[in-house]
This record gives sequence, C-alpha cells and structure tokens, in this order.
Amino acid sequence: MRSTCSVFCGISIDGFIARPDGALDFLEGDGTAEMGDHGYEAFMAGIDALVMGRRTFEVVMGFDAWPYAKKVIVLSSTAVDLSPALDRGGDVELLNATPEEVVAQLAARGFRNLYIDGGATVQRFLRAGFIDRLIVTHVPVLIGQGVRLFGALDRDIPMKLVASRSLPGGLVQSEYVRRRTA
Repeated sequence: MRSTCSVFCGISIDGFIARPDGALDFLEGDGTAEMGDHGYEAFMAGIDALVMGRRTFEVVMGFDAWPYAKKVIVLSSTAVDLSPALDRGGDVELLNATPEEVVAQLAARGFRNLYIDGGATVQRFLRAGFIDRLIVTHVPVLIGQGVRLFGALDRDIPMKLVASRSLPGGLVQSEYVRRRTA
C-alpha cells in the first residue's frame, strides 16, 4: 500500500505560495484579524512525515524555532547542511530521489501519510500523480510575483471539492481530493 500525499498551504489570490525570495510575510494577513491555525494542527496530527525541497528547507531554517515534531525529508540533488535543523531538535534527513522513489521508500519505512511542501516539490509530485489531497487557503492579497504552487502539467488532474469555508481575515480555505479514474 502506498503512502497518501497531502498539501496544506496558504496562497495569494494570484497563485503564489511565497515571494521570489521565499518570504512568507503576506500569509500573515493584514493584522486586522486573529489568523489562527485554520486546521493546521489537526492536519499535522494525521501526518507521519514531511517531504520538502531544499529551498523550502532553507526558508524554514529562517524561522525562530524548528516548527516540526515529525520526520522531515529534504529533497535535493546537492549537498545540504542539515546540522542547524538537527541542532534545533529536528528529525531530518536528506534524500535525492524521484517522487516515485520517495513514496515507495517512505511507505516501506511505515510512513503512510506524507505532507508534501514547497512549490517545486508539490509540482513534481502532482506531475507524478502522487498528490491525493490539497488544502489551500487563499489569503486576500495580490503579490504579483513569486513562487507558484501550480506549474505546467502534461494532463488534467481531476479533483473533487470536499469542503470550503470562509475564515477570519477574509481567508477562504478549500479542500480537494483527487478523483481517481479507472
């Protein structure tokens, strides 16, 4: 049985998950409403491991504290110094593998529910057919440029909306699951 791959992310109305330099400041809203976690803690409770790309890892290393209590797999074809995350209590390892190899290796190790994070990584997993669930929270801001969540696809990926809700601060969160065809 293969692992289930999910995405949970905030996104600008114009489709960006980060600024060109990786900054996430626009995801905090305009400061007029308490943002809260909007289901993030519940989502993380069901996750066994996170899979992120090198650039996302570098952004996370800029946070005040290591934010994850779960296993983190950093995907990169080049060397990455994991010691700052390890020194901060992170359970982190480096892997140079395709989405197919990542899913197979982690499933063999007992990791059944994976959180896929980072623009390029999400795009690679989408193209490979491994994203099963998307939870996307639209922040009411246009930033004009940055890191896109979605990129070019060689085929349509049918999704089914399972929930949509309005949140404080004008945010709209939608959850989709992949419709598998026979």
